Amino acid sequence: MELRILRYFVAVAEELHFGRAATRLHMSQPPLSRAIKQLEAEVGALLFARSSAGVRLTAVGSVLLEEARALLDHADRVRGRVSAAAGAATMTVGILGDGTDPGMTRLAAAYRRRHPGIDIRIRDTDLTDPTCGLRTGLVDVALTRAPFDETALTVRVLRTDPVGVVLRADDPLACRDRLHLADLSDRRWFQFPQGTDPIWQSYWNGGIRREGPVVRAVQECLQAVLWNGTVGMAPLGHDLPAELAVVPLADMAPSRVVAVWNEGDPNPLIRSFIDIATAAYRSD
Repeated sequence: MELRILRYFVAVAEELHFGRAATRLHMSQPPLSRAIKQLEAEVGALLFARSSAGVRLTAVGSVLLEEARALLDHADRVRGRVSAAAGAATMTVGILGDGTDPGMTRLAAAYRRRHPGIDIRIRDTDLTDPTCGLRTGLVDVALTRAPFDETALTVRVLRTDPVGVVLRADDPLACRDRLHLADLSDRRWFQFPQGTDPIWQSYWNGGIRREGPVVRAVQECLQAVLWNGTVGMAPLGHDLPAELAVVPLADMAPSRVVAVWNEGDPNPLIRSFIDIATAAYRSD
């Protein structure tokens, strides 16, 4: 059995949907279906029961999933040890966001268990570069939030978070259960510096060009709200000072937590990182 095909199988088994698995693997569905049929032929049994109700693992498929995960884990450890012996025992991870995110905490623990000999270097970045230095070679992989320009990058969605508007606690709108972007049309919003990815800027401005103070970091955003009554958006579920409130936005697309790496990067440590990250965030 080829490791590549086993990775395909694990993706389908975890997603229980060929379309979603194909998207996760960054391939089209027909070759994925052919690969699974080839694997079933090699095994000599059906791995998935397909019906109008969806896809589910057969008893044989459940056994193979457990074994495939073990094989792939071992293969990743082998690659990591070989890379370490070759002097490639360091990986730099760019982070934009809350370092206390439970998904990130689980990821760090799982990666340490899988690759105890790898030195992970963390680069904490500000809001002006959503790719955390990936394009300039400062990091090998980034944990960040989309959307942004994805040209020449590969993006894996780990989780989606609803978004709200951050206001002063004494703002008349802060007592509302939810708001719409139109409710904030006359407000000043924080801006990112000139040259910031326009897709990223547009998302955090609700898709409309806004006016307001320029900020570079999360704390600057919060201080702009406290001092100037500026409004802006933030994912729900984050702790805020008592002087601030966040109200859900009913018509705002969720914020996507993503892992990103340079398209075609052959580093096996990155592939292992992405697989571990996907599992860690799925537990949310």
